[in-house]
Amino acid sequence: MKKIRKAVSLISGGLDSLLSTKLIIDQGVHVEGINFFTGFCVEGHTHAIRKQKSDKPKRNNALWVAEQLGIKLHIIDVIEEYRDVLLNPKHGYGKNMNPCLDCKGFMVKKAKQWMEYNDFDFIITGEVMGQRPMSQRKETMPIVQEESGAEDLLLRPLCAKHLPTTRPESEGWVDREKLLDFSGRTRKPQMLLAKNFGFNDYATPAGGCCFLTDKQYSDKLVDMWESRGSRDYQLDDLMMLKVGRHIRPNKRFKMIVAREEGEVKFLEGYRNQYANLYTTSCNGPLALIDGEPNQEDITIAAKILARYSQGRNENKVKVEVRLTAGVVQQLSVNPFSSEEVDKAWLV
Repeated sequence: MKKIRKAVSLISGGLDSLLSTKLIIDQGVHVEGINFFTGFCVEGHTHAIRKQKSDKPKRNNALWVAEQLGIKLHIIDVIEEYRDVLLNPKHGYGKNMNPCLDCKGFMVKKAKQWMEYNDFDFIITGEVMGQRPMSQRKETMPIVQEESGAEDLLLRPLCAKHLPTTRPESEGWVDREKLLDFSGRTRKPQMLLAKNFGFNDYATPAGGCCFLTDKQYSDKLVDMWESRGSRDYQLDDLMMLKVGRHIRPNKRFKMIVAREEGEVKFLEGYRNQYANLYTTSCNGPLALIDGEPNQEDITIAAKILARYSQGRNENKVKVEVRLTAGVVQQLSVNPFSSEEVDKAWLV
């Protein structure tokens, strides 16, 4: 009997990983998915906090992809290992704080380790030549194979015909003629293929699966490092950067102001760890203070919070401030204008 080959597929939750995995499953290969949690992943729970796009179900798209394909998905925490990738990328950063080439090599390397430990035969990714400017170019794709150690056991089904033959193809584990020749940044071929497969309601193409590609998130990350004088971080730090307006009036402190009810509930979970303030004379958001503000800073923070409250047009707004030492202050302040806050201090 012909041996059933086994492949592990990197599942990001996007359309490309869905399609590349489906192509290999349809060739009779046993496939299981793997998803690495770095702490910067969009496919965490943070996108479910806010009420944006309330007409769509809140879900982890990586899990959704695995469900559509009927395969197991292994979610692996690599937060600590990923630090060196972020802080010391051999190939540098992309447009923002995204170390895409080093990241891809790291994930394929981890997939290879998993493959060997679990007695699988090869690795699948959803990469398309020319789709990403840093990690998916003709000259950089071989770097991932070499530095990860995967070499010719790394198969990219969506663009395989643009690349040298891999071992799964030469050994007959998969039929190269049934693989594809997609290239470039257009997603129209993928969307057509998804329609042919009967896949609907998939994640928006080109949405990305990492917050490090987002300029606003990257700016907040760099601001945090600069204010602390250290590039260290904890998981809670990464989660906080994904939530609320981040406002830094000076180097001593930063405010995190909730934008809606879902973020208020999320930030309430951190009230024992941070100084916090809220309005008492009118409805308004919860805000946390990160840093070591002096008394003048606390007044500034209260005036900023008042700007985002329903009393923004009033002469005075009452604000209660709870400091980490258990001290409670009652302030009555004149709200700042939007120009004073949004244009000058918004990170």
